[in-house]
Amino acid sequence: MRIHPAFGLLVAALSLGACSTSRNLPAYERPLARTDFQQVRTTAYTHTEADHEEYGNRNALGGVLHAAAPALPVPRAIPVAQRTEGRARNDYQSIAFVTPSQPFAHDGFAASICGSAAADWARWPAGTILRVVSTGQLYRVEDYGWALAGRNTIDLYMATPRDMNNWGARPELIQIVQWGDPRESLRRLASHTKYRHIHRMVLELEGKERAAANLN
Repeated sequence: MRIHPAFGLLVAALSLGACSTSRNLPAYERPLARTDFQQVRTTAYTHTEADHEEYGNRNALGGVLHAAAPALPVPRAIPVAQRTEGRARNDYQSIAFVTPSQPFAHDGFAASICGSAAADWARWPAGTILRVVSTGQLYRVEDYGWALAGRNTIDLYMATPRDMNNWGARPELIQIVQWGDPRESLRRLASHTKYRHIHRMVLELEGKERAAANLN
C-alpha cells in the first residue's frame, strides 16, 4: 500500500501518523552508485487508487501530477555490418543519448514535458529529471511514499488504472538528465521526521546510512 504525503493538509498528516505506527518500514537496500545511468526497479501508481483518493492529483511539492508524454522510438545498438579498422565484426555501434538543452530546472518547463515520479528523496532528490531509456519518456521526481523509503525503486505516475496495471513492476535502465538538490529535499523533509519513512530519508540525506538501515 502506497502512502502519499501532502504537506500542509491536516488530514494527510493524521493519516500518515496512523500508518507510521502500525507497520514496519520496507527492508532497507543500499543506495545505488550515483551515476548517469542506473538499473532500477520501477512500479506505477495513479491518483485514483484507494489509498490516494483523499489527496487527489496533487504531488508532494504542491503541484499537479502529470503523466509522461507517449513513448518515443528509442534507437538501439545495432551490429556493425562489416569489419572496420580496429573493430571486431561482432562489435556494436554505440548510441549517443542527447540531453536536451532546455533549462530543466525551470519548474514550469519541467512540468510541461515530464511525467511525475515518486522515489526516496535521499537517492533521487526532489526535482531530479530522469529518462526511461526503453521508452524515451521523461519523469520528474515530485513524490515519495512509505514503500519507497530506503529502496532503489521509482514509482511512475500513470493517468489511468489501465496504464498503471499495464506497466506493472519491471526493471528499467534510466538516464539521469538532471539531479535534484539534496539540500532542498532535506529542508522540505526535516520537520516531518515523526513519520518513520520520512525519518529514514532524512537520516540518509544527513549521511547516517547505518541509522537509516536500522530504522524499522
